[in-house]
Amino acid sequence: MATVLVIGASRGIGLELVRQYREAGDRVIATARDDAGLARLQDLGAQALRVDVANPASVSGFSWQLDGEKLDVALYVAGVMDRAGATTPPTQQAFDRVMHANVLGLMQVIPQVLPMVEEAGGVFAALTSRMSQIASVPASNAWLYRVSKAALNMAVASARFDYPRARLVALDPGWVQTDMGGASAPVALADSVAGLRAVLASVIPEDNGRLIHFDGQRAAHW
Repeated sequence: MATVLVIGASRGIGLELVRQYREAGDRVIATARDDAGLARLQDLGAQALRVDVANPASVSGFSWQLDGEKLDVALYVAGVMDRAGATTPPTQQAFDRVMHANVLGLMQVIPQVLPMVEEAGGVFAALTSRMSQIASVPASNAWLYRVSKAALNMAVASARFDYPRARLVALDPGWVQTDMGGASAPVALADSVAGLRAVLASVIPEDNGRLIHFDGQRAAHW
């Protein structure tokens, strides 16, 4: 039985990760920012913790809630997309909201969680997206979101130097049928999460800091 941590599991991919890991018999610790999210996690049998990654004060004391756990798998799923200011400089409010959730929250989580992953010889993944690739920008939409995910990738890649005994990847789940991707997205939620779990089970030390894309059928290393 593995111990799995899912940060940002109120709904969508995070909640489905909790469901599938619990069905596999694993022990799951998961976070949500509100009572409704906590209740959904508890209904699945997860140990539910209240954390809001968009609030630096909420994340700063996260490690004490984990109380020295050894983590076989840890995932940073939390994130947000703000469509405002797609082709113009974003407002300070939009910038703070997106960058706090997608980047600052992760940078606060890494030094608290990675020692617990190293202790177990585990794997840490932060969910990213194809929009994070500087070399592949087909449009200027979601400018702020793209910038934040590129920064997330750099945070993961840089962390491997400080935590060499952990396996770290930025993991792209594909365009998934969630509230963000919508019903017309090409990858079903359950299929994407099953693929993510398979990829995480196969990550090797040589993958450290790399971006891995799962498109619903296969994983490709970029």
